[in-house]
Amino acid sequence: MSLSTWLAFLLAAILIAVTPGPGAVISMSTGARHGYGAALKAILGLQAAILTHLFIVAIGFGALLAASETAFSLVKLTGAAYLVWLGVQKWRAPVLAMERNVLPGNGKNLFIQGLLVNLTNPKAVIFIGALVPQFVSPANALLPQYLLIAATLCLTDLVVMSCYALLAVRLTGWLTNPAAIRLQNRAFGSLFVAAGGLLAVSGR
Repeated sequence: MSLSTWLAFLLAAILIAVTPGPGAVISMSTGARHGYGAALKAILGLQAAILTHLFIVAIGFGALLAASETAFSLVKLTGAAYLVWLGVQKWRAPVLAMERNVLPGNGKNLFIQGLLVNLTNPKAVIFIGALVPQFVSPANALLPQYLLIAATLCLTDLVVMSCYALLAVRLTGWLTNPAAIRLQNRAFGSLFVAAGGLLAVSGR
């Protein structure tokens, strides 16, 4: 991959990452409630899903999702249901006062949440499937190109999602009263439900 091709791909990766979506919501909600350290675990789950998407595209399963209405709908509805479930959990979360914006969080569960949020979005697989081949040269070795693409996508998304999480930490550090915390829980819960609803009704 030439430098100019990589720079074009980097620009595309940045535009993909900064577009608000479920990944941004989970990064911000986890950062606001548990602090950046916990949010990073969820963000790493998001990156694991991106790597999985790339692998799916590399072996051709992305083409199956693009071609099969049934497979696409099944994955899409699963992802939508999971986002709605996360929203309900956020809405019903207990009102706990924050001290310096840090609350205990289960790292394994946060990682799995991040993984599932990205993994159950079939549009992500199809989008990567449509984007990545444009920057891969069949005339050159494929593995180094895919490794470079994976590193670019993950590092870009990691930085952007970290910015979302740190922004949430900064904006919600003042939340110490129950009413404000309840409002935050319900705001993020509503965002998850809205994201799930949009995914459920969206087309390809």
